[in-house]
Amino acid sequence: MLKWVWISIVTVILDQLTKWVAVANLDMGTPIAVIPHLNMTLAYNYGAAFSFLGDQGGWQRWFFVVLSFLVSAYILYWLKKLDRSERWTAIALALVLGGALGNGIDRLISGRVTDFIDLYVDMDLFFLNNGHFAIFNIADIAITLGAILLVVMSLFLPDTDASNEDSPKT
Repeated sequence: MLKWVWISIVTVILDQLTKWVAVANLDMGTPIAVIPHLNMTLAYNYGAAFSFLGDQGGWQRWFFVVLSFLVSAYILYWLKKLDRSERWTAIALALVLGGALGNGIDRLISGRVTDFIDLYVDMDLFFLNNGHFAIFNIADIAITLGAILLVVMSLFLPDTDASNEDSPKT
């Protein structure tokens, strides 16, 4: 099932390319409106999701670098063990792998993750900062889509291995 790694490679390339374009064309913290509810705003994240641990003394950089590459190695192992019939699992894992590598590369090279996609709504909700969701990037989108796909499959699709064990042998 390593044939799905091309999705990871494309994800890393798109992620790194869009981050490069954002850094080259955006000023830090200055939003540029694209369409209603979507700005491009350059931001750097020194921590994890929602800047978790971002205000620490720098040790978190190496922690997250090691974590992203350990997770990537485990996902590659998982992909290798998948059966051919588990293509949606492979696609989901390939998305998570690409996202983990994209953000891991950022942390390894510059010690921070470059974010630039700024979604917002025109109301102040308790979980949004003045209507703005956390600024994110292509790697974050890939990780989120892959994780959602894995959760949906685990909740709503029957386990084919378990159903095959219960069927009578002929």
